[in-house]
Amino acid sequence: MAAKAGDNPDSLMTLATAFCLRNLRKTMCYQGYRNKLCLRSDIFLPSEICDKLFNTYMELVHTDSNFERQESFFQLFSDPRSTRLTRVQLREDFMRDRDLEAIRKQDLIELHLTYCNGLSARSLKTLTCFRETLVSLCLFGCSHIFYRKGAAPLASTEDSEEDEEEGPASRHALERDFNFQGFNRLRLLKLGGLPEEVDAETLLKPLQALTSLDLSGVQLPRTAFLTQWKDRLASLVLYNVDLSEELVNTVVELGNLRHLDISRESRRASKFKMTRKILTAIVQRLVNLVSLDISGHIMLDNCTVPHLEDAMGRPSIEPCKSSIYPFQELKRPLQFLGLYDTTLCNVTHIPAYKVTGSKNEDQVLNAIEAYTEFRPELAHRAINQLFDIARIQHCSQLLRALQLVIAALKCHKYDKSIQVTGSAALFYLTNTEYRSDQSVRLRREVIHVVLNGMEQYQEVTVQRNCCLTLCNFSIPEELEFQYSRVNLLLLKILEPARQDESIQRIAVHLCNALVCQVDNHHKEAVGRMGFVKTMLNLIQKKLQDRMCDQVMEFSWSALWNITDETPDNCQMFLNCRGMSLFLECLEEFPDKQELHRNMLGLLGNVAEVKALRPQLLTPQFITVFSNLLDSKADGIEVSYNACGVLSHIMFDGPEVWSMEEPRRDMVMDKMWDAIQSWDVSSRRNINYRSFEPILRLLPQGISPVSQHWATWALFNLVSVYPSKYCPLLIKEGGITLLEKVLELDSSQEETKDMASKSYWQMCTNGSMYNFFLCFLAFS
Repeated sequence: MAAKAGDNPDSLMTLATAFCLRNLRKTMCYQGYRNKLCLRSDIFLPSEICDKLFNTYMELVHTDSNFERQESFFQLFSDPRSTRLTRVQLREDFMRDRDLEAIRKQDLIELHLTYCNGLSARSLKTLTCFRETLVSLCLFGCSHIFYRKGAAPLASTEDSEEDEEEGPASRHALERDFNFQGFNRLRLLKLGGLPEEVDAETLLKPLQALTSLDLSGVQLPRTAFLTQWKDRLASLVLYNVDLSEELVNTVVELGNLRHLDISRESRRASKFKMTRKILTAIVQRLVNLVSLDISGHIMLDNCTVPHLEDAMGRPSIEPCKSSIYPFQELKRPLQFLGLYDTTLCNVTHIPAYKVTGSKNEDQVLNAIEAYTEFRPELAHRAINQLFDIARIQHCSQLLRALQLVIAALKCHKYDKSIQVTGSAALFYLTNTEYRSDQSVRLRREVIHVVLNGMEQYQEVTVQRNCCLTLCNFSIPEELEFQYSRVNLLLLKILEPARQDESIQRIAVHLCNALVCQVDNHHKEAVGRMGFVKTMLNLIQKKLQDRMCDQVMEFSWSALWNITDETPDNCQMFLNCRGMSLFLECLEEFPDKQELHRNMLGLLGNVAEVKALRPQLLTPQFITVFSNLLDSKADGIEVSYNACGVLSHIMFDGPEVWSMEEPRRDMVMDKMWDAIQSWDVSSRRNINYRSFEPILRLLPQGISPVSQHWATWALFNLVSVYPSKYCPLLIKEGGITLLEKVLELDSSQEETKDMASKSYWQMCTNGSMYNFFLCFLAFS
């Protein structure tokens, strides 16, 4: 059998790393003074393992809400004699100055800090500890790292900064003394989002050996300083940097460039026009280019060949056939060409192996891949275009599309626009059309990021998209590995008194599906989360609005499912005024058949609990149940369930019947009449996981009508659905119990006749094994 998309297993290293991080105290740590986590003295971890542990920890903190964050985790790597860190990647605001200080003795080669706005100038001092070994440094989006914390401008002393409480850096206290003096091994530097007050030229001047520089969004009033790297610089990123003739002339002097990015977020924000002359200069002067990004620029019409010429022949990547005039001078096709949000992406012949744009699925996926990590604003737009492709057309690169959207949602968990568009795209990428091609592992990854979005955002659109996406999965089977988490999130959605109607409807549907066909311990756990009370609150609100809609019916159905064979949940239902709401719903909505069926099914579960039956044994409730025996709603279902409730009550005997009206014998007569009116070949809108509550009514003479109801129920189910219910009845000892019905003198003749038919139904419609069991029973 061919492997499905995304079915590659995790490596042993990945699995072992995650296990150790989830069980630090059981594997390599102990709890020290003041509950501080300490590394065991007999542990030494080489760089390969340390890097994996450190970076996987950050990924788990960022993407797994169930993962327990350790305050002293960074301290485990404070001593290079027992731990060796070389490559560290840190993201988002939960990174603090003290965390970076904890690893200051390590000989780091790579340090990537992305959007770490919790860092202040105090961390610049820590950076100098790595200056002799650091080769690659990223400070992308770390806008606060060049500012001191708290005090007025320049008022803080070094000592006070060391002892300062963690808090946001002051925008006024600019750190003016830091530069990269001594970082002699540094080759790759990302400074995207550098504050305007920081002079890039002064900051970068000591770095003589740079080969890669990212100055995204940085103001460059002077550009000549870039030429100090003209013989070494291989990669230059100037995304969202205002282009000028001076800057372009400087850039084309950097003759060793292999990657140049002069793209913008949007054409609307640009006054600069990309001319044929400028593109020609870039191609002619930068002869080593293999990657170029000019996305978001206004392109003048003279850059492309005439339309008729462009439409000729099959699409080609050969430079000589290029539809873009300047690129006809390329010696070979580019490996990458960024044309997103430009008119050039629509031409036929583009001399590049990988192109970003919006013309087709391949260009859109390339855009998501290229821009997700550092340009969420572009990734958001590209994912929105992928959403349209999956919704209106057909996604031909399903695995890649899903993996890219998942990666974007993980990377930008706190970016609302990414979460909105990403969750919407996932809804269409996981629907029935694509489902057969997806592996279990891939679908679980989808579930993880969807639940992350639900946890992070209470906003209507995100919640709706996430809930709709969950509806594409087999419930509860595919959600069982996150069972408690998904239930808690859904119950949280349903808490507000006035929730968006569509989200409420979807969430209640999911809640109902999650408690259907699951083990009792799952139901009990969900009951303890407040499931019963939440459903009853929804019902109460709908009653106040005098509205019986899907939310009302799904809520009663969910209560029916969650109370099945779970006495604790049945008790919660009674404690939370469930019976009062039952009566109110009957009175307010007398003609709602589905509602009545769900309510009576639930009360059947309550009646199965012997300790709770006395609470049902009141004149009011018995009269209601007795009247419902005559109901023709939903076929026989309402009458059948009402009779089931009364059968369990009658089973407790005449001595518990303390009321004068209605009389027990009269209710039993009505039960007989109702059962005899039912068509035994009726198809049922019901699903039994166990016959145990019915079987206990068979071997007894206290209530012959209860015995008859149970026997009728079994015969109906094994005759109408033999393949499903014959094995279940045999497995639970039904043959022996039916035999006892035949032996009891108190059993009515029609009851014995029904029991006998059930025997033969199992024998004639079951397997050879069933037949053998029946034969032994009769022998």
